[in-house]
Amino acid sequence: MTESAGTADLEMVCQKYEPVIGLETHVELSTNSKMFCGCPAHFGGEANSHVCPVCLGLPGSLPVANRAAIEATIRIGLAMNCQIASRARFARKNYFYPDMPKDFQISQYDEPLCTGGYLDIWVGEGANRDRFRVGITRVHLEEDTGKLTHGGETGRIHGASYSLVDYNRAGVPLVEIVTDPIVGAGERAPEVARGYVAEVRELMRALDVSDVRMEEGSLRCDVNVSLAPRGSSVWGQRTETKNVNSLRSVARAVRAEMTRQAAVLDSGGVIVQETRHFHEDTGETTGGRIKEEAEDYRYFPEPDLAVVAPDPVWVNELKANSPELPSAKLERLGAEWGFEYEQMREIANAEAVELVRETIELGVAPTDSRKWWMGELARRANESETDLLALGVSAKDVATVATAINNGELSDALGRQVFEGVIAGEGSADQVIKSRGLALVSDSGALQRVVDEAIAANADVAEKVKQGKVSAVGVIVGAVMKATQGKADAAAVRKLVMNSLGVSD
Repeated sequence: MTESAGTADLEMVCQKYEPVIGLETHVELSTNSKMFCGCPAHFGGEANSHVCPVCLGLPGSLPVANRAAIEATIRIGLAMNCQIASRARFARKNYFYPDMPKDFQISQYDEPLCTGGYLDIWVGEGANRDRFRVGITRVHLEEDTGKLTHGGETGRIHGASYSLVDYNRAGVPLVEIVTDPIVGAGERAPEVARGYVAEVRELMRALDVSDVRMEEGSLRCDVNVSLAPRGSSVWGQRTETKNVNSLRSVARAVRAEMTRQAAVLDSGGVIVQETRHFHEDTGETTGGRIKEEAEDYRYFPEPDLAVVAPDPVWVNELKANSPELPSAKLERLGAEWGFEYEQMREIANAEAVELVRETIELGVAPTDSRKWWMGELARRANESETDLLALGVSAKDVATVATAINNGELSDALGRQVFEGVIAGEGSADQVIKSRGLALVSDSGALQRVVDEAIAANADVAEKVKQGKVSAVGVIVGAVMKATQGKADAAAVRKLVMNSLGVSD
């Protein structure tokens, strides 16, 4: 199913059904050690090298809660306008799966750290821009599971010839943020889902509690979707699409489930409460396992951990030191820089807010900073399927190029060559300009000689220009630019050519 087809289907779906969505985002915290032991919590490493008796669940081992993880969870809850519990308790969530070596997960159930919050998001552009308030049911702390790798063509457990498990991730502090049911979004439900997860990602970065790299699994999202006939007071049966790992896929998963469930209901079928898998290549979901209810996990209080009772004075200190929320920061910076909100959102989506800000602080005009980061450099990042930070271009490099252009020392074309050299590893912008000899020809006498030679070599074209076909001057200008290897200012060259031919522009 293509995205355009899905959008067309969505209009028809929402004429008949009311969608209800719910999002469970899982955020791996950037602590030095795991949640209940001293093992490194860093991504990667040789398989099963970041493990110990505690995170492997060996008999006789005892957990000790990570204070930094508890603090980070409280800060997240405060930023999401939650109430912070005076006491919270860890619980054992029992299930049998090879990625949990203890056969239970230490989580929080009926006594989580944070409850009853909300997060405001903006979706749409221009006249269609609207604010949605997404309620937050709970923010709770738990330990992550290990990672399974299935051998086979699909990389999934179905049809796999073998499975390997890496417990390096088992025990890493994991915060789960659960929304209230989101109603009233209609056909904008996919857009709202994406916007919410994007805001959560930016919030985690602002709080500096996680790197939220979706491609590495440090931010994952479970997408719940149900449909109810319009006018019905009873919500439909929901499905849960697990571990969606990109913003684009969050929207696509919501869209896919809305259209799929509508087709099932229209044919007289029933929706099964189950987990589902999202397929990046097709944009579709397929069934997984029947979804468990809370009682299936047989929760009970974790006997080896004490109750967590945050000191109210400490909580107030954390609240007083909370950073500016991402949406408020975008509004403020947009006003300072003279950008529309849509332009700021584009910069944020490209993870370029700090890059643009640093460049502006080096004296570059906001429009020039945005032009280079969101134009030439964003294009190169997209072509290499990487992000802007990975290009190796600094704010100082952009400032060097922008300043040189404004001073008439470089052209835009030469500026692009400078960035080409920086990205290729030839050094800083200053070093590339020097090593490649990238500077505009400033000797007017030398440039005039090149213009005269180009006119003589293109006498027929020059005659056409003299006769009034001014557009033909581009041929001569191009010849001059080629002769100077692009190191002349095209506007200045055109003016010299026209003056030499005695033609007014």
